[in-house]
Amino acid sequence: KWENDFDRLSKQLAMARQLKSIVLVKGAHTAIATPEGEIIFNSTGNPGMATGGTGDVLCVILTSLLAQGYTARDAALLGVYLHGLSGDLVSAEMGQHSLVAGDLIDFLPKAIQSLN
Repeated sequence: KWENDFDRLSKQLAMARQLKSIVLVKGAHTAIATPEGEIIFNSTGNPGMATGGTGDVLCVILTSLLAQGYTARDAALLGVYLHGLSGDLVSAEMGQHSLVAGDLIDFLPKAIQSLN
């Protein structure tokens, strides 16, 4: 539990340092904390993604990137960005109100291709 956004970030950073791990807090601007003391905010995503299963999709994206050999930091940065970008692409084409987790998976190839 936290009192405010600053307290949340402080606790997130402390946990990342304590665990010597990357710690994500998914939200309007997903925050990525590193054990080295960085906090990076993601710029992609939208309110339509606040629906059941989208966190599961993020977990699968992160796991896939780790399995491909990305470092934990790079997997977190790229995975969170692609997750949000997929949501933004869904939103642009279909709107936010009807967005479901499976849409993120459907639009993930477009998100990846847009990086090329």
